[in-house]
Amino acid sequence: MAADARSVATTYFDALTRRDVEAAVACWAPDGVDHFIGQTTAEGPDEVRAFFTGLFRAIPDFAFSVESMTVEGDRAAVRWHASGTFSGDTAFQGIEPTGQHVTLTGLDLVEVRDGRIARNEAFSDGLGLARQLGMLPPLGSRGDQGMLRAFNAKTRAARRFAGTPAEPVADRVWRIRGGVPRAMNVYLIEDDGGGVTVFDSGVKSMASAITSAASGLGGINRVVLSHAHIDHRGSAGALGAPVLIHPADRADAEGDAGQHYAHLERLAPHARLVYPTLFRMWDGGPVEIAGTIEEGDDVSGFRVVHLPGHAPGQVALFRERDGVALTSDAFYTMNIETGRHGAPRLAHDAFNQDTEQARASVRKLAALRPSAAWPGHAEPLTGDVAAQLATL
Repeated sequence: MAADARSVATTYFDALTRRDVEAAVACWAPDGVDHFIGQTTAEGPDEVRAFFTGLFRAIPDFAFSVESMTVEGDRAAVRWHASGTFSGDTAFQGIEPTGQHVTLTGLDLVEVRDGRIARNEAFSDGLGLARQLGMLPPLGSRGDQGMLRAFNAKTRAARRFAGTPAEPVADRVWRIRGGVPRAMNVYLIEDDGGGVTVFDSGVKSMASAITSAASGLGGINRVVLSHAHIDHRGSAGALGAPVLIHPADRADAEGDAGQHYAHLERLAPHARLVYPTLFRMWDGGPVEIAGTIEEGDDVSGFRVVHLPGHAPGQVALFRERDGVALTSDAFYTMNIETGRHGAPRLAHDAFNQDTEQARASVRKLAALRPSAAWPGHAEPLTGDVAAQLATL
């Protein structure tokens, strides 16, 4: 067989036109890969043989023709048309024969090496095929419109749970609120070179809202976790960016999220029952940590401030030039047992590693005299922040 891409592709598609599986398989390299986009992948001649044997059994009158071929170097782009009746004696790709006549147009991108096909990317109209088979209603039909309405309703509901659009809260800082109620705060900090640093990742349902908001700001460069708790690491693993944390919380981020020092028995009875279910809803699981941050490090123009107590490695971010502080769970402005908002309070003793250390960290934060302190939950402190923290 001639070794050039045009000859190999012509031989291969002539064999498929004749439904000659063995002749088609002979065109493949032993380690060749046939990737049917959106369907399956056949690795090696044996899997290619199985695919086309199954196809021809499912569509006994399968008719295949090449409409055009464009060759460049060791690659050939082949546009083809196929038709037949899905009336065979076996299922194909898990679909039982329907008796429907189908037509299909597609494009194969064939790569040839040493006279054999090394790789193929096969693109076809899978959505159109599903409609022809009756798996989806006809385009524009009443059923199609009803399916779209149901899908869009589900999307809108998911968006409500995912989080709010990003809102500017300080120069080059944006907030996304998520969870139910909207009490989980995630912050996006614009980086000088474009894109954002995500500070905390909220709960796992917030991943799409974070990704969507960040895409309009140049994408996510990295995720910095204030600490490892479930409601802060929740979507970190789904954001597709390196995750950083203080070394004292690294093991918990990669492990049980600090649950080993939680004391749910310290919660009110109703909250004690609810929180285990919330944790299962919120947690995206252990997170692979790419690196660490420590006291004094720079994060997108903010200085890292270590505020242990709620968690051993909890940090805040403080910006000297305008006094803005992103404080995570150094304090709450809501009662986590009732959901009511109010004056600042310490994080709940049920979730603190060391409550007295957490109190000392509030004094450390107050000494910075922030102009605004944006917490991990609910609303910020503004005005005389230091005085409010001193009262706390």
